[in-house]
Amino acid sequence: MQDRNQIYINGEWVASTGSEAIPVYHSATEEVLGHVPAGTAEDVDRAVKAARAAFDSWSQTPLETRIDYVQRLHEGLKARAEDIARSASAEVGMPFKLAQMIQAGLPIAISGSYPGIAKEFPFEEEVGNSLVVREPVGVVGCITPWNYPLHQIICKVAPALTAGCTVVIKPSEVAPFTAYILAEIMDKIGLPAGVFNMVTGFGPVVGEAIATHPQVDMVSFTGSTRAGKRVAALGADQVKRIALEMGGKSASVILEGADLKKAVSTSVGNCYLNSGQTCTAHTRMLVPESLYQEASELAVAAAQAFTPGDPFDEKTRLGPLSSDVQRERVRGYIRKGLEEGAELLTGGAEPPEGLDKGYFVRPTVFGRVDPDATIAQEEIFGPVLSIIPYKDEEDAVRIANDSIYGLAGGVWAGDDEQAMRVARRIRTGQIDINGGQFNPLAPFGGYKQSGLGREFGKFGLEEFLEVKSLQR
Repeated sequence: MQDRNQIYINGEWVASTGSEAIPVYHSATEEVLGHVPAGTAEDVDRAVKAARAAFDSWSQTPLETRIDYVQRLHEGLKARAEDIARSASAEVGMPFKLAQMIQAGLPIAISGSYPGIAKEFPFEEEVGNSLVVREPVGVVGCITPWNYPLHQIICKVAPALTAGCTVVIKPSEVAPFTAYILAEIMDKIGLPAGVFNMVTGFGPVVGEAIATHPQVDMVSFTGSTRAGKRVAALGADQVKRIALEMGGKSASVILEGADLKKAVSTSVGNCYLNSGQTCTAHTRMLVPESLYQEASELAVAAAQAFTPGDPFDEKTRLGPLSSDVQRERVRGYIRKGLEEGAELLTGGAEPPEGLDKGYFVRPTVFGRVDPDATIAQEEIFGPVLSIIPYKDEEDAVRIANDSIYGLAGGVWAGDDEQAMRVARRIRTGQIDINGGQFNPLAPFGGYKQSGLGREFGKFGLEEFLEVKSLQR
């Protein structure tokens, strides 16, 4: 049991002004792991005022000094990597080996990238008779989700601190413990008081207090599209800068001539990463009608190899979902798919055999899914794949783009020119071509209702900078 009864404000661990404690559950056992404070609007006010008081000094701190602090953060994350992975596995359900590489590894990689990026970034440039300078936007409120709990914080906090901003973070109440590890690291490296602040609690209370606080200059949000729209609406009243990274319904488009076995296997793996709790998951597999039968058989075989189980068991390939609410939501979508006539090829809404405890869902594949079906249009956030046959390349592009989302996707082809042609026509923020690997220096973000702005690399740093021109 790891009960946390304090929040982090102005360089100190302090009590919340609220009296409620939020239980945090183990995703595989449903037991209570511990509790965190249900923060209040008063807590947010204290945190924001601390960040505001620290901003003038921090924003004027030499870049080299800020870089040094971010480097220390990077080293601190490396030192606590196993703690981070264990915490994320318990809270979120990702198998421990994967959590070491992703839940701990990504924050380490992202934080480690910014010292080098900042040293080469053009904070000033001459444009005619003007000196164009890039300055920190101010106090940033960071509202983050539970699926990659520390990663989503670091991809905001590392560039924000590098830029010279001060921050107030609200981690998800579903998976908050890695944020406590981060706060401990920030305290240990001696970051000036008020530069980093953390308030735990519920979105409608703490998140909305951040979004509406008059001294918060920018809100960087990652989470559901519904919640992101709410944050944007609240911030609009004060014309705050808003960065949103929201939902996705990504298509993996498999073209004639592609390596079908590799394309299907990789697409299933992408769909099931983190038990499907990934905004970029390729949850729609588009295949030519002529290859549908073979692709379906390959997908079923790949799906059935994802053995559900305890995330700390080395044999487990598919962990539980993060919560009972999420489990029931995903099972509801599976039932909806059946009601709307999709072919259930494997899986289903019943609990996996032998797993009566834990938030588990069977690895599920639906075949011959109508592109307009609910399971083909709405983000499920679970291990559920929809296979959609198409007639020709034009039809594939039409189906891929027929979504309110535009975050990610994939294209598989035997011909590079064809793959690039199709990839350029798909309206999403990123496309993996023939299994191209994730790049933490490339811009991350989406079109349409997947969000506003970009994270990672120099593009993520730019999000936290204002542009000023000085005429001479």
